Amino acid sequence: MIEIASAELSATINPFGAELSSLRDADGRELMTDADPAFWTGRAPLLFPIVGRLMDDRYRLDGKEYALPAHGFARRQGFALIEQAPDRAVFRLTDNDETRAAYPFAFALDAAFTLHEATLTMAIRVTNTGDTDMPASFGFHPAFAWPLPYGAAKEEHQIVFADDEPGRLSAIVKGGWIDADGWESPVEGRVLELYDELFERDALVWNPVRSQALTYGALGGPQLACEFPDTPALGLWMKPGARYLCIEPWHGIADPWGFDGEIWDKPLMQRFAPGEARTFTMRVTLRV
Repeated sequence: MIEIASAELSATINPFGAELSSLRDADGRELMTDADPAFWTGRAPLLFPIVGRLMDDRYRLDGKEYALPAHGFARRQGFALIEQAPDRAVFRLTDNDETRAAYPFAFALDAAFTLHEATLTMAIRVTNTGDTDMPASFGFHPAFAWPLPYGAAKEEHQIVFADDEPGRLSAIVKGGWIDADGWESPVEGRVLELYDELFERDALVWNPVRSQALTYGALGGPQLACEFPDTPALGLWMKPGARYLCIEPWHGIADPWGFDGEIWDKPLMQRFAPGEARTFTMRVTLRV
């Protein structure tokens, strides 16, 4: 485990998956999931090279089929620590025999975690290091404590979006794929009141999401402000009864139900030219 700290926050990152495993305030209160195995043991997996689930867990490329599990393989790979300072750590995953069997592309995935005062910045850089165009998606999946450790009950917590979010949600059908019909949005203007039953069907998915920022927490208490300037979709997810809420900015999404096209045609799939790199950023600020 690699630890970094500022005067107001401390964080622990697991090199396996470059997964943020703990985020604590200056008094040591945990702001992330308790990872109760009765619900979900994940903490903040990085989703690469796909977000969500493929139809039959397979994709097609140039007439061939490849197997790839939901959310890709990065979360199950060991990253190398390539930079470390008291307030910053950078990890790197590059292609290897295992990844190339499922995803025949050369890449570098750099995950930088930086603490400055009360803000954690996660900057994930995807680089095509090969000599052919590369399809790739990326998503964040951090699970924050619900309730936050400041005394308010779960039902007092809410999400407040930076902008009005009037559109319908993308519906997730059983199995994890996207249904074209969609769901009515539970957002009232910019506010989403949080309660377990919201997630009985599955994640709430905005595609697209208008906002590039939101706040999470109870009115009158400390809150987490999340910014995600590089990702056009957003998922919120938990398992009813659990003590976490996943706030997931995505540049990618699960396959639509019945999708049988090539990976290039997958919704929100990106094309990286040889040598091209793009960075996806998520900032989390503790506001007290």
